[in-house]
Amino acid sequence: MNKILAVNAGSSSLKYQVFDADTFNVLASGIIERIGKEDAIATIKADGVKEKKVLEILDHKAAVAIALADILEFSSVKNLDEIKGVGHRVVHGGEDFEDSVVVSEDAIAKVDALSSLAPLHNPANLTGYYAFKEVLKEARHTFVFDTAFHQTMEPKAFLYALPYEYYEDYQVRKYGMHGTSHKYIAKRTAELLNKDIEDVNTIVCHLGNGASLAAIKGGKVIDTSMGFTPLAGVMMGTRTGDVDPAVFPYLLEKTGLSVDDQMRIYNHESGMLGISGLSNDAREIEDATNAGQERAVLTSDMYAYKIANYIGTYFIHLGHVDAIVFTAGIGENDAGVRARVIDNVSEALKIKFNHKLNSEVRGIEVELSEADSEVKVFIIPTDEELMIAQDTKRLLGL
Repeated sequence: MNKILAVNAGSSSLKYQVFDADTFNVLASGIIERIGKEDAIATIKADGVKEKKVLEILDHKAAVAIALADILEFSSVKNLDEIKGVGHRVVHGGEDFEDSVVVSEDAIAKVDALSSLAPLHNPANLTGYYAFKEVLKEARHTFVFDTAFHQTMEPKAFLYALPYEYYEDYQVRKYGMHGTSHKYIAKRTAELLNKDIEDVNTIVCHLGNGASLAAIKGGKVIDTSMGFTPLAGVMMGTRTGDVDPAVFPYLLEKTGLSVDDQMRIYNHESGMLGISGLSNDAREIEDATNAGQERAVLTSDMYAYKIANYIGTYFIHLGHVDAIVFTAGIGENDAGVRARVIDNVSEALKIKFNHKLNSEVRGIEVELSEADSEVKVFIIPTDEELMIAQDTKRLLGL
């Protein structure tokens, strides 16, 4: 029985799932956190068992060794040779990749060259690839790009109003992220509505520590909120989202900070953390909001308002919307965020929202709108790993 391993490697984390290549049943799923620390955490779920341990994991090579050992110990996989394909999430594929690809030296070189567009992600994605390739020498590997699904955007949507040669010479444009998640949600929404995907218009709200929205018309993205990098779009856990470009040089002059320092602030000290002064964790923000803490309330209101702005814009460009879908960590689990977002748009979009049900559910696939709502509202847990596995099977012919 052939197996497929789906990998999502971050700078200090490693998430993975093992699939049966025929049925796509999940045989094991795990995460290794705090890579580089003496108190790293390795967790695996397999065959009804959950194993969690704290140990020293100083690099990705060590993390991969532990992940594979756990797979062999706790899952039905008893020989690593059963793993025939490994699909690796890669955040930024630029204009080079409109689809997932089988890994080649050319693909590696292009992903490496694109690291300047996703410096927090592409290098970590490659690190994960090299670590697994060293151990799983006989398996074939694929790259699955967050940006690929967004390549259906037209120039009117992806170009910036800069001199055109900046696009021609330096590929400065909107790319979008979370495409694997948006693709899965678009497909699953059509299934829930019992319609062909070509007949469904969806606004997907992928809300986690990083967040992006996508307007998907007939299964194709017409616009998305993230831009040239994952910094643009809606307010996020620690990222600014959209900011007037003139703020950057103004603050450089006023603060005396370097460009690198300012970029660190935009990426790591802004968003929910920057406004609340409390945390980038939506759970802590929600608790503080419910307790009436002024800046937490402001943070929650800003977050919902900025998401609603994108929903309104996308509604206009789509012409009609069949469904708004909440997904990812915050979207799936934070009832307060969902309620505030929908309250911002319900009158204009004629949404009838079941607030009671919304307050009672988290992390499950469920419709949150009433039967006579003109626009449906769903929670759909995302499954990027399944999309990675399906693309890997398709490309490798497993």
